[in-house]
Formats: sequence, C-alpha cells, structure tokens
Amino acid sequence: MAAIVTLADAVVTQLNAATFDPTVTAERHYRPRVELGDVEDVRVTVVPKAIRTTAATRGAASHEGQIDIAIQQRLSDETAAAIDPLMDLVQQIADQLLHRRLDAMPQALCVRLTNEPIYAVDHLDELRTFTSVLTVTYRLRR
Repeated sequence: MAAIVTLADAVVTQLNAATFDPTVTAERHYRPRVELGDVEDVRVTVVPKAIRTTAATRGAASHEGQIDIAIQQRLSDETAAAIDPLMDLVQQIADQLLHRRLDAMPQALCVRLTNEPIYAVDHLDELRTFTSVLTVTYRLRR
C-alpha cells in the first residue's frame, strides 16, 4: 500500500482511539466533499494530501506526508454557543497529533500542523455548516 495511504489510515486509527468531546468517528476518504446537508452530527474526514521526498544524502531521502483532517457539522444556528464547541474540538484534535508519533505507524512523527483559515466562512454563510481543515505534516522514516 502507498505510504501516504498507510499514513492516512494510521491517523484515522489514532483519532478513533482518542477521547474527544464531542465523541467523533474519523473516516478516510479521497475527497473531503460530502453532502453538507447530511452532516447533522460532527463528521471528521481524513484525506491524504501530499507526499514530499527530498534527497538528504547521496544514498538517503527525507520523506514528509501531509494529511488533511476536515471537521464539519451542520448548524441549527450560527451563534458562538454553537460554534465554540466545534472550535474546541479542532483544538483537541490538533493537541492529540502535534509532536507525537502515530501508534499504528511509529515511524511517522507530526512535525507541523496548520489550520488556516480556522473555518470556512462561505460554508457558514451559504450552507450553515461549520467546516475547519487541519493540515498535518508528518516526517516519515522509510
């Protein structure tokens, strides 16, 4: 199996083994697009994004894999009371991964995590859906 797919599966395993509030179940997909009307519960989608290989020495290479994690939920209202717990969930997921090795793939170390923008304003405006995407970068030993 491709290293990036193995990495994405290991992220799913790590997230599903963790305890979050609210409780979530992560799933791996090849595209983060879902029918947003179907996102009544919190949905966590893990998507392989990129793999970068650079020459480290004459005979060795350095590998980095990037994974996107989308956190989505359709909202009944767009108040701070509805959105704050979702922002907290994004932070919980980030804290679970940053600077840690994956249990299912210990050769992968999270070295960078970005959340920019922190949520999709157009999804709130047009779809009443909270969407935040974490991009997680892992250094891979292969």
